[in-house]
Amino acid sequence: MRSRERGSTAGIATIGVVGGAVGGLIGGGAGVLYVPALDRFTSMSRARVHGTSTIAQIGLCVAGVLAYAVGGGAIDLRVGIPMMIGGTLGGFLGPWLLARSSETVLRVLLIAILVLTALKFAIDAFGPPLFTHALVSPGLLANPWFFLPTAVLVGVVVGAWAGAMGLGGGLLAVPAMVLLFGVELHVAAGTSLLMFIPNSVVGSWVHVRQGTASARWGWLLGLASVPGVIAGALLGLALDTEVLGLVFGTFALLMAVREIVALARRRPGT
Repeated sequence: MRSRERGSTAGIATIGVVGGAVGGLIGGGAGVLYVPALDRFTSMSRARVHGTSTIAQIGLCVAGVLAYAVGGGAIDLRVGIPMMIGGTLGGFLGPWLLARSSETVLRVLLIAILVLTALKFAIDAFGPPLFTHALVSPGLLANPWFFLPTAVLVGVVVGAWAGAMGLGGGLLAVPAMVLLFGVELHVAAGTSLLMFIPNSVVGSWVHVRQGTASARWGWLLGLASVPGVIAGALLGLALDTEVLGLVFGTFALLMAVREIVALARRRPGT
């Protein structure tokens, strides 16, 4: 397996820097760049691509949280801590699911969440203000017997996805915080980065143990992401909410188109 995993060190480092900037800007979704880039520029299997991206998220998330703190960003610990607990549990489940899933299923799931995310932020920017308030009522959000288990459950789902797909989870966690719990977009981005530190550690450990990751490329990506994530986080804090939402949605849509093209090329007879 490892003999086939050819790639340029400089190229992987460049992917790390650019992905770090994306992750810092949108709250940890750098994997939507890492996964297709590693798929294109290395010879790793799709499963090892996703696992390698998970390793890279450790350095990215730690640097991103520090950048948000230094840049004056806020983190919602009431939402973040229970989602972090759930996300850590999900981190054990995700790699196990990945090892038992087909590459086609992985691509289709990724396309679905990217399209839904782009649609959500496009509606916010250009359509009726459907998502300006949390879908969950303030009364339920104020009730700890409802809020805490709900936030943990959402964290498990997002964490399992992130642990399996190596996407950092920002493309799920940020919209979930905004839509379900009414967290402001900038705060959700910083909180997402904090949430995925333990998830990335757990997911990486499981991936390495089961052979669905390249530790060499993963650590290189993570270290190279640090300057990028600092720049991305500071830029995200400087943008207003509507502009940041458009950036988030546009990036998700571009990645969805890229994955659709890649999936079509894999079809027999094409």
